[in-house]
Amino acid sequence: QVQLVESGGGLVQAGGSLRLSCAASRRTARSYYMGWFRQAPGKEREFVAAIHWSGGRIYYGESVKGRFTISRGNAQNTVYLQMNSLKPEDTAVYYCAAAYDATITPGGYQYWGQGTQVTVSS
Repeated sequence: QVQLVESGGGLVQAGGSLRLSCAASRRTARSYYMGWFRQAPGKEREFVAAIHWSGGRIYYGESVKGRFTISRGNAQNTVYLQMNSLKPEDTAVYYCAAAYDATITPGGYQYWGQGTQVTVSS
């Protein structure tokens, strides 16, 4: 069982930045891919970014390429999502997730955090 806890969401003006954190439980987490998804009201859950704990494989969704950066801190079992140049359309609940294999589909992730709200004002 992998437990995930997100933090770092909040309200920010367009053009601003936020950094989300996802703390993973120590057991088995290091063999997983860690991903970030987001879901806005009335929309499907959207892939944002994913990284393997080794750091060697990183993936981004098209809508965030060049603006968001995913990274991990080995000692703390934490994955980060640095979000720059935020836009109002980035407003959503952001979820951290863990998967056995590299995938961009929500159904491929076995474990999920509770989500953190990000609101970008225009």
